[in-house]
Amino acid sequence: MESAIVSINLFGAVALLLFGLRQIKDGMSRALGAKLRTGLAAGTRSGPRSFAAGFLATVALQSSTATALMVASFVEKDMIVPAMAQIVMLGANIGTATTAWIVALGLGWLSPLLILAGVVLMRMTSSAKQGAGTALVGVGLMLLSLHLLSAATDPLRQSPVLNLFITMLGNAWPVALMFSAGLAVLASSSLAVVILILSLAASGSIDSSLVIVLVLGANLGGAVPPVLATMKASIAARRVTIGNLIIRAIGCAIAMPLAGYGAAILELPYFSHQQLAVDAHLLFNIAVALIAWPLSPFILRLTAAILPDKKTGDDHRSFLDSHDLDQPVAALAGASREVMLVGDLVERMLRQAAEAMRRNDLSQLSEISALEGRVDRIQHEIKVFVSRVGQGQLSDEDYRRSMDIVEYAINLEHIGDIIEKGIRPEIAKKVSLGLTFSEDGQQELLRLFAITLDNLRMAQTVFSTKNSELARRLVEVKEDVRRLEKQSSARHLQRLRDGRADSIQTSSLHLDLLRDLKRINAHVVAVALPILDDSGLLNESRIRQVN
Repeated sequence: MESAIVSINLFGAVALLLFGLRQIKDGMSRALGAKLRTGLAAGTRSGPRSFAAGFLATVALQSSTATALMVASFVEKDMIVPAMAQIVMLGANIGTATTAWIVALGLGWLSPLLILAGVVLMRMTSSAKQGAGTALVGVGLMLLSLHLLSAATDPLRQSPVLNLFITMLGNAWPVALMFSAGLAVLASSSLAVVILILSLAASGSIDSSLVIVLVLGANLGGAVPPVLATMKASIAARRVTIGNLIIRAIGCAIAMPLAGYGAAILELPYFSHQQLAVDAHLLFNIAVALIAWPLSPFILRLTAAILPDKKTGDDHRSFLDSHDLDQPVAALAGASREVMLVGDLVERMLRQAAEAMRRNDLSQLSEISALEGRVDRIQHEIKVFVSRVGQGQLSDEDYRRSMDIVEYAINLEHIGDIIEKGIRPEIAKKVSLGLTFSEDGQQELLRLFAITLDNLRMAQTVFSTKNSELARRLVEVKEDVRRLEKQSSARHLQRLRDGRADSIQTSSLHLDLLRDLKRINAHVVAVALPILDDSGLLNESRIRQVN
């Protein structure tokens, strides 16, 4: 019974620590918002600035994992040079080690005051102040968890089972390293594991060299969650997290045989045995940064060898055959098939954006920029190819067909731009800042996404079949979209009047997504207009004539 109570107290204290870390991350994201991401992206023009940006971002977010994922996403969008990204991660690692060192200073008496101040700020109307309050509560909970960890581990220090386990680990440093790394992976936080090691080692029952090995394991395990989180991201993004893992692994491999010497240094009068774990954590990351910084070009080449660039599909078999240029029917048939491929790419982009919003998953957005690049390239090739067909000697019918192909390609390219430059960053902002739409708002947007996807598929059919009835239905659906957009905007404004907090926080995102989806549908419907015009079903003007 007593062991069960001890276990509950220990796991509860660790859970409180992790919850406090999450509150700090969420609070700082809300308080600083896009400024944090913008500052991180802007602060990477040089090595020292990149290092400082990684350090400050991690101290603010209390999570090197969060910093790693932001940096990976920036590399993916070409906002950060890969060489600077690795230096940002070196700063992030020292940032989380500095946080552990500060937490261990014995500031537990501040915990009630910070929680009280945080709760007061959370009751204010300003989103920034509410975020700052949430972060203060998180800091207070972290300090409180440290006190609870110390109390929870006190009975364990006298446990013969724990002493036997520690003795076993002391005789098998690789096992100890992997055990600590596994805990860091499970907790998704090296900081939490280092604090736990600090609490267990406070009585001096754990050999100093073993404490250092356990800290090394926490560092190694802390680099794994970002790698797992970017498994479905682009190659460039994955290289950042893989590079960070390689640097830490090499550092641990070098430092583990020297743990005994490190323990002797840390037991000098300049250091406190009570702070041994956090001192080792900080000194290890500083040493790794000093060594790895000059070697960052080598790390880049190594990650490029491990993760070589894959063919993105740009080498698809093109239907634009230059041998058909003197045969307009064959050439335009090939151009039509090529523009259908562009439509498929755009549909894929839109589907991934909808999934990212529905699942709150940034990895779903990782391919959109590359797809948009392919759309731009192929539509340009189509325009150039069509302009050369028949060398200007086209029949009226072939000329109209060529113009329809080019106009459809241009409209698809515009849709790709809207998705890549509008919808993708809007959804990325929502996920990164931890924002949530109201349940009604989420369903309205997902319904409009689904309708837009259906309309895009119908446009592909209309373009290939020239069916006037389908074209008429597509134009009618545009009116339905316009009506849904107006209704959703009206409902959203009513939720704002009702003071719905989730609607207030996501107001601009909701309205921007509605606007972008409406614009996409306008471009989609454009494919039907030439067909209706040829069939005599299109009025020259929608403006009522007045005598």
